[in-house]
Amino acid sequence: MKINEVIKERRLAKGLTQEQVAKYLGVTAPAVNKWEKGASYPDITLLPALARLLGTDLNTLLSFKEELTEREIALFLNDLAQLAQEKGLESAYTHAMEKVQEYPTCYPLLLNVAAFLDGFAVLQGKQDSIPEYRATAESLYQRALCSEDSRTKHLAQSKLISRCMERKEYDKAQELLDQLPDKSPVDKKQLQIKLLIAQDKFGEAAKLEEEKLLSTTQELASTLLTLMDIAIKEGRMDDAEYIADVYQKSAKAFDLGEYSSYLSHFELYSRCKNRMKFLKVLVPMLKSLTRPWEINQSPLYCHLKTKPVEKGFGYNIRNTLIKSIREDANLDFVQGSKELEDALKPFDAEKENPL
Repeated sequence: MKINEVIKERRLAKGLTQEQVAKYLGVTAPAVNKWEKGASYPDITLLPALARLLGTDLNTLLSFKEELTEREIALFLNDLAQLAQEKGLESAYTHAMEKVQEYPTCYPLLLNVAAFLDGFAVLQGKQDSIPEYRATAESLYQRALCSEDSRTKHLAQSKLISRCMERKEYDKAQELLDQLPDKSPVDKKQLQIKLLIAQDKFGEAAKLEEEKLLSTTQELASTLLTLMDIAIKEGRMDDAEYIADVYQKSAKAFDLGEYSSYLSHFELYSRCKNRMKFLKVLVPMLKSLTRPWEINQSPLYCHLKTKPVEKGFGYNIRNTLIKSIREDANLDFVQGSKELEDALKPFDAEKENPL
């Protein structure tokens, strides 16, 4: 509430007339009437006495707040959007700037008002006004960099990086980007990719994007295996099989290698102790280990540089896996069976390192 509203509300709550307030403070009743209408304000020397008379404190009397809450900012932005729709962007702009003046160091407010100005003019097609609003928005982003809240600061920083890219100020954009921590609300790597693309450095951009894709798909694979494990523990075997199928399709779709495409079903059938299905997956899985995964042969990862795989690496992994299958207590349902030994016999017959 504004000071005039506080004075009137508190006066009525105390059961005082305007004349009584005037008498106690040594002013005229018309003066108090003007205070309550917002036509004038009490002299600064009267404020302590007025606060005591109304049973409040100076902060409340002056409507002083250091910060706005997230909810208050969200509601204010809704009001701005509605005002822009009903009375035009100029009215919303004026109202926004009044709020900014009222809370000059409420950096989340500055950030959100800047984003509003950035986007709303474009949405409404106000081409003539866009430069003015965008210039104001940029100044608010600059001010938001002073925020002690890392989220607000980093989001403002990302907006300024985008502005620098628009103006082809690539060195400045890179400088701001380098200041961002790796872990922040901003996708630093994606910003770096956009900056590289803007500079026509397509190879470097593709390499970063491919690294990001590979990391994301590996995280997805891990998530699917965890979901499958939960489904098994809950006895939802049909769901577990479905998730295993999704894992396999994902591994194939994202070129994660032939071996990866068997992992989910290998794990599922070993957990379920399904001997026939386990053996059916086991043989092609073991064969896949000696076929090298040439990741950069895939169009998805063609810019990635990979280290040469040591000769015999796949054979060593395969031998280790076969040893584990024969010794792991969790695989007792298949160990010692003729079916398993028949399946493993061709692999046992091969040399350890035929290369």
